[in-house]
Amino acid sequence: MEVKQLRIPPCVIYTRNGDKLKVFSDDVEATTTLSTPVQERDQWSKGVEFLFSCIALSVGLGNVWRFPFIALENGGGAFLIPYVIVLLLIGRPVYYLEVIVGQFSSRGCIRAFELAPIMKGIAYGQVYSTALATTYYACIMALTLRYLVASFSEVLPWTYCLIEWGSQCVATEASGNGTDLSHGVSAAEFYLTQIVLREPLDLKDGLGSPSWDLVSCLMVTWLIIATILIKGIRSSGKASYFLALFPYVIMLILLIRAVTLPGAWQGISYFLQPQWSQLLNPHVWHAAITQMFFSLAICFGTLVMYASFNDFHKNVHKDVIIITTVDSFTSLLAGCIIFGILGNLAHETNTTNISQVVKGGAGLAFISYPEAIAKFRFLPQLFAVLFFFMLLVLGIGSNIGMASCVINATKDRFTQLPHWLVAIGFSVLGFLCGLVYMTPGGQFVLNLVDFYGCTFIALVLAIAELLTFGWIYGVNRICSDIEFMLNVKTGFYWRICWAIVAPCLMFLVLAYMLVGYEPLTYKGTPYPSEAYVAGWAIWFVGVAQLPLWAIYTIYQQPANTFRNKLKMAMQPTTDWGPRQTELFKAYILYQKRQLEVVQRRSECFFFNNIFG
Repeated sequence: MEVKQLRIPPCVIYTRNGDKLKVFSDDVEATTTLSTPVQERDQWSKGVEFLFSCIALSVGLGNVWRFPFIALENGGGAFLIPYVIVLLLIGRPVYYLEVIVGQFSSRGCIRAFELAPIMKGIAYGQVYSTALATTYYACIMALTLRYLVASFSEVLPWTYCLIEWGSQCVATEASGNGTDLSHGVSAAEFYLTQIVLREPLDLKDGLGSPSWDLVSCLMVTWLIIATILIKGIRSSGKASYFLALFPYVIMLILLIRAVTLPGAWQGISYFLQPQWSQLLNPHVWHAAITQMFFSLAICFGTLVMYASFNDFHKNVHKDVIIITTVDSFTSLLAGCIIFGILGNLAHETNTTNISQVVKGGAGLAFISYPEAIAKFRFLPQLFAVLFFFMLLVLGIGSNIGMASCVINATKDRFTQLPHWLVAIGFSVLGFLCGLVYMTPGGQFVLNLVDFYGCTFIALVLAIAELLTFGWIYGVNRICSDIEFMLNVKTGFYWRICWAIVAPCLMFLVLAYMLVGYEPLTYKGTPYPSEAYVAGWAIWFVGVAQLPLWAIYTIYQQPANTFRNKLKMAMQPTTDWGPRQTELFKAYILYQKRQLEVVQRRSECFFFNNIFG
């Protein structure tokens, strides 16, 4: 244990030894004992590895298949207006906030909440939600790998019909000669649902047994993840160069191919054509906020974790601007590529309404796009390989970040465990949990876990996190920490977004979701009642971390009265601050000078907390 002799600022810092809350005056020397020994924390080999890792984390499958369809549904080109506004009011400020907290504390997502221990249940809930997301995200990667292997076939297997699919199946060759797809079901859709997923109409007969070809792909996916994470950021940092940059090489090739196809510009125009009336629809703004939230991966603990490996004085402001801009640009680029190729599909099938060839969500990647690629007269296999390899790389990059969050949270708690053992153990566990998604009913389960275990939990905990950082710890103190760390003043824009705009808008999104809540369905099929019970149970486990850890933290405090216990639980721990000893000492002295200035200001809480 390391002991520091420090002069404590008046009436602010206290010790937790003994039964009472102890405060000190200027003429008292106090001894602060760190709750845990200071350990050397890994750092990125080069600062650019943080930038590339964050790009690989944020730019993922949602940019390729979710953004284009969400934009199309919510005003086309007009959707870009609320999307950019939300980027400036929520996405970028919250991204910067989480990066700052992680870099300043050099702690993982759980220990970062030592700034307000009563709220550390937020971090546990985030790790839980991220772990769930990691398991099903890897399964989507397995599906992508399955299609990648199939793309090497002499004849792409989703271009022709099998006898058992009946007369309603429309083969690619037939549709290419003018058959209207609205009068049947494409071979690509049958291939996904009947061959790859073996998907039932409902869950009356249970989930079924795993598909072993998908299980093999899942095993390969987790082997890739484990290999990249085996040495922590020393290996994942090196991999980030490829994971962040290579997808853009493929995107450039696909973009060039897309814009040279007949009908491509009609598809791109259809994607970008603004529907101005949609701007008055609250659902459009709800869609923009949720898309931004999940695209940037904010409030999941991953950004705090990545930033904790930064050099203490790294200027992350530029990195945040670059990352958030690249993420939004990639979404727009992917939309142009996708709809350029879908425009060609509509042209080849004599379809006047492009919406008839567009499938939402995963269907865009595994039905509409493969079918469009099959129309290429020149090497369709090559472009299929490029597309699915791009998806695989994008997905692996995002999954590496999520898995790293869970692994590092475990490693921070059990410091004696070697990193390679935790990485392999989590990969094995993730593979075993993922087997349920490899069953015929696996997509039903994935949809359920995605909503109750990821989306719903994340929104609740995100609001709690913003209130913790902005109000319990305080925007003013965050800005003071930034000034100590980076020697820069924080502007009004960041302050008002952190304290008021971002939490209020996130609360409105949650309220909108609750008011409009309807029982979850999958392709219009309702779930059995037991499935809804399981879904709410998954949600409860994540959200319940907040009150349970709050109660436990309050109980742990050594004060005699509940009021003092509560007050202590809401204050940063005695060793909160930079992990490095010399920086910690300098921080205490800096904090003292800052607090002396604050004490001379107005006692107005709102003024001090927001505009100080």
